[in-house]
Amino acid sequence: MRSNKTMIVSILFMLLGVTLAVLNFAEIVDSYWGGMGSAFIAVGVVRLIQFIRLQKNADYREQMHTDANDERNRFLRNKAWAWAGYFFVLVAAVLSIGLKLLGQDLLSVAAGLSVCCITLFYWVSYLVLRKKY
Repeated sequence: MRSNKTMIVSILFMLLGVTLAVLNFAEIVDSYWGGMGSAFIAVGVVRLIQFIRLQKNADYREQMHTDANDERNRFLRNKAWAWAGYFFVLVAAVLSIGLKLLGQDLLSVAAGLSVCCITLFYWVSYLVLRKKY
């Protein structure tokens, strides 16, 4: 059942992408949505190819299952997310100061707010997980 949902979602991504691309070429929407449509088409195609490969190749399917459920890989994924979060906070904080010095007040505030939001999300997540575990 899950495999059918994966195929359907992939096809829906491609259809949405084609729709956005056509609307962009007809100049009904701007190039932002056209680019988003191209990305949706690419995601849909890649996911559909992956789905077909998983259906036809038992060795590949077993390897993907092992990679997704292996404890070491889970640890590495969580560690990578943590590093990405730390790096994002540091870069956004430095950007906030740098943009303020360059007179880009709106961008500086946006960078500062993103630091505040991710820090808030971190603490809420921490409190929820502390109660759960």
